[in-house]
Amino acid sequence: MRRIIVGVSGASGSIYAIQTLRALRAIGGIEVHLVISPQAKQTVELETDVKPPELEAYADVLHDSGNLAASISSGSFKTDGMIVVPCSMRSASAIAYSLNDNLLVRAADVCLKERRTLVLVVRETPLHVNHLRNLTRAAEAGAIILPPVPGTYSRPKTIEDVVNHTVGKVLDQFNIDNDLFRRWQGAE
Repeated sequence: MRRIIVGVSGASGSIYAIQTLRALRAIGGIEVHLVISPQAKQTVELETDVKPPELEAYADVLHDSGNLAASISSGSFKTDGMIVVPCSMRSASAIAYSLNDNLLVRAADVCLKERRTLVLVVRETPLHVNHLRNLTRAAEAGAIILPPVPGTYSRPKTIEDVVNHTVGKVLDQFNIDNDLFRRWQGAE
């Protein structure tokens, strides 16, 4: 069975976390380890009708963000990698500089040091130069920076279509087959 960590930070865009967790559950065959920052729990409630326990129910294993001794804090615990969705600039900066003061950042740091896939779905906009420098530093360490920018070639009709495009692109980074968005087939 594959094993993926999902980290949810307090950035706006919690619908991306919800849809990612739903997609992983629907695909099956993937053990999902979830770590949610305290701010993320508040943001989920502010932005959606989903309560944190509902979000947590999509995970196979739930980790406390303050538990730096959790299984996902060690490179000896094998995973396919991690998705940080949404990824706040604070979390991206902490990941870029290996500031392992919480489990979300520590698990991301482990993925980088073990050369496992780490996808940061950064949500801030616009970006100033320090954001860009921190994202560059994270990318240089091996992170994949995947902001939620929808491809409009699929002609999205709903917010779910827009969100699913990004979620599908995230899953593509792990070679997880999905049909969450219409793929480009070329011009006719």
